[in-house]
Order: sequence, then C-alpha cells, then structure tokens
Amino acid sequence: MTSKREKMRIAVVQMNPKIGQVQHNIKRAIDLCSGVKPGSVDLVCFSEMAFTGYVFPDADSIEPYLEDPPLTFGREQPSSINSPTSHFCYKLALRLGCHVLAGYPEKLALPEYEEISREVILDETRAIDAESKKMTVREVGANSAVLFGPDGTCLGNYRKTNLFETDMTWAKPGTGFKSFQLPAPLNKVSLGICMDLNVQPPAVWTIEDGPYEIANHVIEQKSNVLVLLNAWLQSPIEELVQERDWGTLRYWAARLRPLWDYEELSDDEVEEYGQKPETIVVMCNRTGEENGKIFAGTSAAFSMRRGAGKARLLHAMEREAEGIEIWRV
Repeated sequence: MTSKREKMRIAVVQMNPKIGQVQHNIKRAIDLCSGVKPGSVDLVCFSEMAFTGYVFPDADSIEPYLEDPPLTFGREQPSSINSPTSHFCYKLALRLGCHVLAGYPEKLALPEYEEISREVILDETRAIDAESKKMTVREVGANSAVLFGPDGTCLGNYRKTNLFETDMTWAKPGTGFKSFQLPAPLNKVSLGICMDLNVQPPAVWTIEDGPYEIANHVIEQKSNVLVLLNAWLQSPIEELVQERDWGTLRYWAARLRPLWDYEELSDDEVEEYGQKPETIVVMCNRTGEENGKIFAGTSAAFSMRRGAGKARLLHAMEREAEGIEIWRV
C-alpha cells in the first residue's frame, strides 16, 4: 500500500457467457475489447471461468471443458486448443501492451486426481442449518485464474482457495491466496476468486470478528490492489429494485472490513505510509442466468482506506449490463 501514486487504468469486462460455448464466448470478448487502444489500459479483468460458464453440476459435465495450465511461466504462446483462455489472454496482453487476468477451469495433472468424500452444502445461502450431504467427489480440476504480462509472459496461475458449493462437486481447492509484484502503477496486486471473500463452514463469520482471511492477506502483503474474479449470485429479489445490486455491493464491502474500518495504525505504519494506506479493490463479476442461477453483475471498484470508517465506491456497472468499462482509479 502506498500513500500517493499514479492513477491506474483498469478495464473490467462484464459478460454473460453461454455455458460450454467457449469459442462463442471468446469471440464475444474479442468484440467487446476491439475498441480498446494499445497503451490505453494497465490491466484487463475477466470474471471467474469467463469463457466456459460456471454452473456445472458435477465432474463429468465439466471435464470436457477443463484447460491445461501454462506449462511454464514464460513467453511461449499457449495452445488455442488445450488452453483457450490462456491463448486469448496472451494475444490480448500483446495487442494492448497490458496485464490481463481471467478465470478458467484448470485440468489437473494425473497425480493430482483424487476421489474423496466431501460434505456439499446444497443451499446457496450457506446458512448454518442449510441442507447438506456427504457425497463422493472426483477432483478433476481447479477453479483457477491466469495472469499475463504486457510482453506476453505468463506471470502466474492461482487456484481458488475457498470453494463454493458448485466447485465442491469437481474442484481441488488451492493452498492460499496469491499476490504479484507488478510494475507501476499497479505495484503489489493480490488476487482472489469469488468465494475467497467468504470462509468455509464450519467457520462462523461475524462482522465484528470475521474471520477476514483475504483482507488480512492484503494487509500482510501491503498490496496496492485487490482483484476478485467472480461469478457472484444476485441478492434476494426484494432487494433488486435498482439497476445495481446494492445488497451485493454492501456485502462485498462488509467482507473486507479490515481494509476500511476504524483502527489505530502502529507507529511503524504511520512512519512508513505517512497517511492511512489505501487499497483499490476491483470486483469483476459476470451477469446473466445459467442453469437456474442468476448472477449479480454490478462489477465495481472501491477505494478502501485503513481507518476511514467506510468503503468508498468509485465505479459500478449495472446488474444486467454486458460490456467493458475502463476506470481510472
């Protein structure tokens, strides 16, 4: 975190991908990004499992769409057949001269395949008394994200750490959040995927005590930016009376409370920052409906300054909007 820095130009692509129609979705992304000029943006973000769709009911249904991860972190062009998301990100990063982030379902190497018995919660509200059952799950992939740099270099791969119920039927969880040291003006960027904002049962979350896992990671890493790639479901219908999903916006901010809540900074922090440190939080969400699930859209950017007492909303898209917006933050 820094006290003063050059403005970042962050592009957020909010799409309504059609499940299983990878090439159609990539073509849509190409069309949406066609008007972006090279050198005009620092980072382009695509949502969780941006080109495959998200609501796959089990391992059998998603297995045909699993993608090979980048084999090595370097400038080798990924395969357009086995790694369509990485191939798209590679080409877009080169064309625009910027960083590109996108979510995709990663195919596990054979030694990682595992058949386990896991308790899967069937109610998306994730209430303590939600219906649940033990089921045998084949872990065939991981809900992942890939980051490419402006010269086409693959800078990293991240696996979602806190799985949502949909992921639990096929995905292997990651082992922890990840941060990347990038050139200015982005600097230190932390990355999460959707449910990473929450905690796994049986942990019980409260606004007073958390736990605030990803927010604490951001503070520990002294990150300038936190990006979450989401397939976040909409709020209850009674809250959807406006063009943006304000219930979701409030929820996202509440789950990152340590980044903006009142607190006293240590003497070392005061000396280092000179003022209360700020984190730019980018939520890249999808829109549309898929297999009976409706997504919140409302991709957003917040300024969260330690000790400010509230999060400041900088930008937000509409719930049902499909498009790209470039935000200077």
